[in-house]
Amino acid sequence: QVQLVESGGGLVQPGGSLRLSCAASGFTFSVYTMSWYRQAPGKGRELVASMNPTRANTDYADSVKGRFTISRDNAKNTVYLQMNSLKPEDTAVYYCYVRTYLPYWGQGTQVTVSS
Repeated sequence: QVQLVESGGGLVQPGGSLRLSCAASGFTFSVYTMSWYRQAPGKGRELVASMNPTRANTDYADSVKGRFTISRDNAKNTVYLQMNSLKPEDTAVYYCYVRTYLPYWGQGTQVTVSS
């Protein structure tokens, strides 16, 4: 079955960096667009970044452009989110997402940006 396992979250000071990882299994990773979403307390889930299978196309939320970078390693079935210049408003649970025949979500990893 499809599994998405995120890691790399934590507490970081404003201006700091984190790299999230999402290890995928149970489907042919190399043919699907992979995405990162986040959900802040009291808010809906929003798309942060996505990358198509060939890495030719990426999409970012306006709020993270220039600070976050999505990447993927098709040989390792893993997608990453490098987050730099973190701000308190980036505090959220971050989820890995793929839609094959159905939508699948990881369990999420908490990112807290605070001094």
